[in-house]
Amino acid sequence: MTQTFQALVVSEEENGEIHRELQTRTLDDLPEGEVIIAVEYSSLNYKDALSANGNHGVTRRYPHTPGIDTVGRVFSSSVDAFQPGDQVLCMGYDLGMNTAGGFGGYVSVPAAWVMVLPHGISPLEAMQIGTAGFTAAQCVDRLCRLGLRKDDGPVLVTGATGGVGSLAVRLLSFLEFNVTALTGKPEQTVFLENIGAAQVLDRQKFLCGKSKMLLRERWAGVVDTVGGDILATAIKATRYGGMVTCCGNAASGDLPLNVYPFILRGVTLAGIDSAICPMAQRKIIWEKLASAWHFPGLDKVSRTVTLDRLEKEIVSMLQGKAHGRVVVDLRGEK
Repeated sequence: MTQTFQALVVSEEENGEIHRELQTRTLDDLPEGEVIIAVEYSSLNYKDALSANGNHGVTRRYPHTPGIDTVGRVFSSSVDAFQPGDQVLCMGYDLGMNTAGGFGGYVSVPAAWVMVLPHGISPLEAMQIGTAGFTAAQCVDRLCRLGLRKDDGPVLVTGATGGVGSLAVRLLSFLEFNVTALTGKPEQTVFLENIGAAQVLDRQKFLCGKSKMLLRERWAGVVDTVGGDILATAIKATRYGGMVTCCGNAASGDLPLNVYPFILRGVTLAGIDSAICPMAQRKIIWEKLASAWHFPGLDKVSRTVTLDRLEKEIVSMLQGKAHGRVVVDLRGEK
């Protein structure tokens, strides 16, 4: 297995210093797996940035190649479910965490992690969406299954300039919901309006009421990507019978909240996980994204870089300066 490819390799020195560099790898360097995928595109997620920065809560052992998303063609397979040349998608599970991920020209994974890319969506679109968009779609799907309708009132999206947030804004707008975007980056107001936000709120003003037990009823639904005081404040302002989805902890893993929104207003709080979401549910969401929820404007929410330009995007994300989605083009790394 002497086929070579380029990969971003993150190494940790004995003193804890982290180094990131492009290295030439071979298929023999990959972990043992049932399916080897020739990667066409990957994408940068916050979890990837943490892994690339030596976060042992994400990646236990280094050297390592991050990248929790990948789309490409089957290079080889030891199972009948996949044949060489099949266009496939692999995201989540342990990919890019402790299993070498999509920031390299090939990945080797268990067959149970792989699904055929649905008809109607291109490989580039799949990674413009990626884990972030899949998570956003899970949130919207849960809200809809809980009974939220577009005429019920405004839907709040927190962390709206991030990957999950921006794609939640775009999808909800496409589905004709009235979307309010919450952000700590007022300079991105035009970006948020261009992708479908009817209103943009400033994070600091939003948090002015965080110490109150309840707030004026405002939101019919909420997609929260950040946790902490922002999630708690959003719940306190959710309307009677309203629905809130929680999928991230970028601000905090704590939830400083009382029970009154739940026992006085009947608010529902639903947790969302994408990493180990069952394959049957993954396929349902991706089929929606390839058909009825195949929303336009992904180019407004994403930009594409090559592997040798990824370092700048990682640093920007770690500094909290990123917005939208970053797709990584690996077609030239073989």
